[in-house]
Amino acid sequence: MQRCLLSSPPTSNCAALRLHPSLMPKFQLKVVKLISSIPSHPRFKKLRPPSSLMPSYPNFATLHSAFTFALPPNHITYTLPWNRNVISTCVTPQAMRSTSAFVPLFKMFFSHSPPVATKNDGMSVRDGKSSGFSFRRFHRHWKKLKGVAALKGDKAAPFESPASTSLLNSAKPDSTSNSLVNTANPDSTSTSLVINAKPESKASLKKKKQSRSKNKKEQVSSTVVSEETPVAKSSKTSSLVGTSNISKKNGQRLKQTSEKISTGNLLTEAPDGSASTKKQSKKNSTGSGRKRQPVADVHEPVQKQVQKNISQREKPLKQLYPPTAKSVMVVESVTKAKVIQGYLGDMFEVLPSYGHVRDLAARSGSVRPDDDFSMVWEVPSAAWTHLKSIKVALSGAENLVLASDPDREGEAIAWHIIEMLQQQDALGENVTVARVVFHEITEASIKSALQMPREIDVNLVHAYLARRALDYLIGFNISPLLWRKLPGCQSAGRVQSAALSLICDRETEIDEFKPLEYWSIEVRFEEPNSFPAHLTHFNSKKLGQFSISSDTEAKDVQQKINIENFKVINSKRNTMRRNPPAPYITSTLQQDAANKLNFPATYTMKLAQKLYEGIQLSDGKATGLITYSRTDGLHISDEAVKDIRSLVMERYGSRFTPENACKYYKKVKNAQEAHEAIRPTNIRRLPSMLVGALDEDSLKLYTLIWSRTMACQMEPSILEQIQLETGNCDESIIFRSSCSRVEFLGYQSAYQDVESGTIRFKDNEASHNAEAFGILSSLKKGDQLCIGEVEIKQHHTQAPPRYSEGSLVKKLEELGIGRPSTYASTLKVLQDRNYVTVKSRVLYPEFRGRMVSAFLSHHFSEVTDYSFTADMETELDNVSVGLTEWKGLLRDYWTRFSSYCSRAESVHIHQVEKMLEKTFRDFLFASLPNKSRTCPSCMEGTLIFKVSRFGAGYFIGCNQHPKCKYIAKTLYGDEEEEESPQKSNTVEEPKLLGLNPGSNEKVLLKNGPYGYYVQLGEDRTGYLPKRSSVSHIKNVDTITLEDALELLRYPVTLGEHPKDGHPVILKLAKIGFSVRHRRTTASVPKHRRQINIIPVLGHQFL
Repeated sequence: MQRCLLSSPPTSNCAALRLHPSLMPKFQLKVVKLISSIPSHPRFKKLRPPSSLMPSYPNFATLHSAFTFALPPNHITYTLPWNRNVISTCVTPQAMRSTSAFVPLFKMFFSHSPPVATKNDGMSVRDGKSSGFSFRRFHRHWKKLKGVAALKGDKAAPFESPASTSLLNSAKPDSTSNSLVNTANPDSTSTSLVINAKPESKASLKKKKQSRSKNKKEQVSSTVVSEETPVAKSSKTSSLVGTSNISKKNGQRLKQTSEKISTGNLLTEAPDGSASTKKQSKKNSTGSGRKRQPVADVHEPVQKQVQKNISQREKPLKQLYPPTAKSVMVVESVTKAKVIQGYLGDMFEVLPSYGHVRDLAARSGSVRPDDDFSMVWEVPSAAWTHLKSIKVALSGAENLVLASDPDREGEAIAWHIIEMLQQQDALGENVTVARVVFHEITEASIKSALQMPREIDVNLVHAYLARRALDYLIGFNISPLLWRKLPGCQSAGRVQSAALSLICDRETEIDEFKPLEYWSIEVRFEEPNSFPAHLTHFNSKKLGQFSISSDTEAKDVQQKINIENFKVINSKRNTMRRNPPAPYITSTLQQDAANKLNFPATYTMKLAQKLYEGIQLSDGKATGLITYSRTDGLHISDEAVKDIRSLVMERYGSRFTPENACKYYKKVKNAQEAHEAIRPTNIRRLPSMLVGALDEDSLKLYTLIWSRTMACQMEPSILEQIQLETGNCDESIIFRSSCSRVEFLGYQSAYQDVESGTIRFKDNEASHNAEAFGILSSLKKGDQLCIGEVEIKQHHTQAPPRYSEGSLVKKLEELGIGRPSTYASTLKVLQDRNYVTVKSRVLYPEFRGRMVSAFLSHHFSEVTDYSFTADMETELDNVSVGLTEWKGLLRDYWTRFSSYCSRAESVHIHQVEKMLEKTFRDFLFASLPNKSRTCPSCMEGTLIFKVSRFGAGYFIGCNQHPKCKYIAKTLYGDEEEEESPQKSNTVEEPKLLGLNPGSNEKVLLKNGPYGYYVQLGEDRTGYLPKRSSVSHIKNVDTITLEDALELLRYPVTLGEHPKDGHPVILKLAKIGFSVRHRRTTASVPKHRRQINIIPVLGHQFL
């Protein structure tokens, strides 16, 4: 470094370093020293750095990309352009005196030991002896700052990697440290480094160096290099280089990561470079006047501890089968436990967990965004019993095998079990915890899974936590708002609200749809054989759907056709291939079961789970019949495909077996394809073999799955189609007739093999098509035809159809909303909340559901937005594969969502009423007489939509309420409830019951927002008539004048209380009587309800 040149522009307060490439290694050390004082961690704003440095001296490749580091406002922006053999950097004087923060960054850019690399990183290292200039390429995951890892513990001592130690130690000040040599210009003289744009004396510089060296000795900077490596098969790694001077926020991240280490999915690495460290330290000590202990030595115990943890984590889990010690296996259900126990023998004890052992507490505050999204878990009383059984079984066992379902929920159950057992100190040091997954419950599959145990997949657990927290935050924040703003509307949810919006939006389309009229014309040619045809061209113009739009036009066309002669003008044939369907996934199974078997989605999944868990066969063996039913993957294992093709060959022959196996790929948005498609575990177990072993519905579903699985590995069916065109002499009028027949059955043979009902239907249809095909194929071009009947038909365009369960599941799947495991539960919740009803397999939105959807669309647009919900689903799926940090995702969403809640909280209920009235104006007021909104009672007010203050009622009443209490219509959110009062109480109100003998006032029976009531006198300004409710009387038509006068007697003042002289009042209650004195109320016992004794004993009931 003696020949280096350090130059500075005269008008600049920064240093520009020009360096020959051969001095790059020592320049790295100087850059670390100079830049180590720049404050604040950098944030990359523009382009990535070049993936590799490929200098080939003397001609460097030009690399144009640059780094831009955003610093606090009081600092300038530092730019490092990589351009040929010139490397420049600008450093402010203030930054030179700040704390160390850029050491990790420049270690990443320049160090010989960059962040941990993978085997996929092509790299080479210059060893200092070769004349070449090849450098290690940068780690390709350098930008993943979220892959932070830290040591376990609250305040673990920081440590330095040997690479950083060697860099810092080699950067010790010496007699030549203040000058750099520019070999390109050897005659240049050396100058001092300019700080604050003022030259300083050698004495002052030496003094500052000594003070800095002293401070560095006292304040040891450290870096942590960590790598988070999922246990799943992936070569992707992420690393972070951080400093010991971390913020509180970073400290929380490190704490989170330490928790990850405890689960065994985080590997913390400290590169072993002690030899290079010693070499650098020795070199520095000889070149310096004083000795300094290497920084890494201070943290040596921590390094050893981390390396020890790594060695423990890297040790693979041993195979669990064949068993060498007692093992406890935990599955989810009793049925599954019994089946698996029969496979494994006495060395395994298989116990059920009965689903989740704990869940979020069903109360407010169970997810705490202000506390880094901590969660409050609740353990049901029954779960303690199951956990105790597992704890007792673990005594004397060496292995705990967690074999819950192979999905996100199953991974969460396994994680919960480990957490709960650790809290009870049930997992000793000698107990090995392993996770196994299998997609079918067969003996071979179970034993194969035990030979490949793994650890808990933390990414899947994080995905579960993110989904659970997100659903909780939405539900427990929107639901109370709904209760206050829309009484009777119970809940909202992330997927539930989007599905409800789909149903309600379709209903709005139907309400706004206006049908259009159009006509079609069909004829039947009689000779030589009868066949139908439809009109396609008239007056040499091709007809569209609305070309004939009225009865008059249709009759004119009919008359012109009747006077024409027709002949065959064209006949053509073509062959069509109909490919076999893909194997079932969750959504398509639900759709087919709904369309072909009329099974609701919830019932379909219940039957599928039963088939998956296994049954007892006639030979006494228990086995699972199908693979896991919650999947969006279309692939089938190679062995299963081989068995299917073999059976196809045996049963149907080589013509039906394709040359190569059929492979299917995802077509669904956000599909993960983590599991196989739904198929039988043994394709040779025919549906006919399970008659008697399965109930009728289970057998139907198994038959559907078996047929689809066989069909997916068979040849396509081939159809032959014929199309015949007939026209008049000038071909200005053309009719078309077409027909097709099956030339080769192909995959359809699998369906005809088992579905006897379908066979008869298809045979009848096939024979009819064959007859029509024969007629059309016998006609040739130029054959004369005799026209018979000409029929005109009127049509109207149809509104879009309402969703069925199957079509709604298909739409949710297309949009990427929800996951296979949530479709059935979403539909069930919508029906349980009375938001949707099912009539003739069609989903109808109730008015309550439409109100909820409108309210959410108005105040929580993201919750009902299809694309946002689908994008959120994508982000949650990214969490499950480790691409997105789950708490960061929750934090971003909560920031927006909480602002929505704050705004919605301030909305007054009158604003909600006006919004709903505007949205559903036609629905609410279309049934009013003459569609007039003038109040027929007072003739002054206007009928408006109102929300009842009590109960769950909505009604259309006068806006002069309470002056005018006219109710035009009562809505309860359910059509049956809305109509039931009118059916049972067909009273035209107000009904005059008679006159009060004492005052000669009218006694009226009226209907209000809370039911029927009797009233003494008429409504008038400044007078409030006396009223009494009769809602407890089922048939109000039987109420007489005497009944009404008896009810209107109350409340009655019984007298004064003997102690304080305040009145004691007797009132009618919902059941019997009650006595009130000031603020105290008491009910009157049944045996003392005689009217003559109540005035005497009234004060005694209080």
